[in-house]
Amino acid sequence: MARCYFCGKTTQFGHNVSHAGNRTQRKFRANIKRVRAILNGTKKRLKICTTCIKMGKHLGI
Repeated sequence: MARCYFCGKTTQFGHNVSHAGNRTQRKFRANIKRVRAILNGTKKRLKICTTCIKMGKHLGI
């Protein structure tokens, strides 16, 4: 399962709710991207959510 390297965000579960109120299971998937980042002086490919990318966590800021 996809998981963000920094915040640990992953798939969550919920329901689709129709107008009649019927509920069926669904998944809310984290928006995970593969990004090149420098960790401890070495380049690595990490799976990071877009929220962490916007915050610049992969840049070491």
